[in-house]
Formats: sequence, structure tokens, C-alpha cells
Amino acid sequence: MTAVPRPAIAQRRARILETIAAAAARRGRRPEDVALMAVTKVHDAETVRNAVGAGCRLFGENRVQEGAAKIAELGAEFPGLEWRLIGPLQTNKAKSALQWFAAVESLDRERLAVRLESLLAEGAPARRLPVLIEINLGGEASKSGVAQDQAPRLLEAVLGCPHLDPRGVMAVPPYDDDPEKSRPHFRRLVEIRDGLAARAGLPLPEVSMGMSHDFAIAVEEGATVVRVGTALFGPRNAA
Repeated sequence: MTAVPRPAIAQRRARILETIAAAAARRGRRPEDVALMAVTKVHDAETVRNAVGAGCRLFGENRVQEGAAKIAELGAEFPGLEWRLIGPLQTNKAKSALQWFAAVESLDRERLAVRLESLLAEGAPARRLPVLIEINLGGEASKSGVAQDQAPRLLEAVLGCPHLDPRGVMAVPPYDDDPEKSRPHFRRLVEIRDGLAARAGLPLPEVSMGMSHDFAIAVEEGATVVRVGTALFGPRNAA
């Protein structure tokens, strides 16, 4: 795949930020309270380099191995970037994930929380890993995420892990060509976050939701992080 040029990324990023600002304004929110995550799945290190040149600083990867290769190549060149894992994490790859990623947005089961805690306690006792609890809003078997009614139990498990820092929730709602169909799912995710925060007595400030086709709706409904790939880099087969 050919690298996506910096000017194209910069132009698209500017449009995305304008859309975020307009959506935030419609709800009386500040645009600076919404972070734009560049999702670099399938894109090479040169595209990431161009994205950094275009102003991107927060990156999301779906797979540990793919993300690790890019971070290893670019880490020394761009030490100020933040990399988050947003895809499913197998417990046997947890150690590698901790090595390369600053946060895990896809914590979806107690076993994974226990594994991360054990690794951190043994290898990095001074570190607290920011995590988001991934919710399977549509109950889709093809997607990861904890069931809505099991989210409180998972949060309790995370709270029992002193090396994990629960920061909020993440979700990928059922896809529909009409972005408005995502709105009730986004509202529900914010409700779940609010319920978990009240239960735990913590702010849980982060709500990661919204992708290329529906991020404006997500911002209107309270997203603090939107995860954008295609709208930023163009169609994958055209890159």
C-alpha cells in the first residue's frame, strides 16, 4: 500500500476538526474537549510519519503486532506520540501490548484485567495503565466487548487491580449507512458510563466512540475521543 501524502492528510484533518467543532458547538461543548485519534490500521509507518507532520499526535492500532512494528520504527523519531490499543487483546499478547501501548481501550473481560495486573505488578510496579472498558452495545457475536449488564462486574474487577487506571468506556455500535442510527447507541454508552461512574465514585471522564461515518453524531452525544481512519487517510484500497 502506497503511503498517504502529508498534504492530503492535513486537508482531511482540517475538515474533520471543523466538523468536530461544529458538532461540539451544537451541544455547547468545547471542541478541545474532543480528541481526534488517527486509526492507522493497515497503513505503513511512512503514512504515520506524514500524519504526524499534519498535526496528529494520538494514534490507535487494532493489532498488537502491527502497532508494535510502527511504534518501534517511529518511537525514537517521535517520542511525544500517544499510542492506544483499540482492538481485541488476547491474554497471550498482553505483555507485548504493555511494552508498546500507553493505554488499552479494549478491556472486555476479567481474565484480561487480571493478566495485565499481574504483568504490571511483576514488571512495572510503578506504572498504572489507563484502560477503557469496551461495551458490546449491540450484543453482536462478531464484536468484542463486555455485555452491558456485565459492565459493573468488570469495573469492580478493574478497581481491584491497583496497576490499572479505569478512565471510561469505549464501544463500536452496530454499523448502519445512516449515521443517525448510531445516535441511540452513543446515548446509551454515555448512560452506561454515568452509571458506572456513580457506582464507583469515580469521574470516568473518557467516552471513546464514533468513527469516520458517524463521529459528528458521537461528538453531539458526548464523545471525548473519536477514532477516525478512512475520513483521515482515505479509502484503504485507494491509499
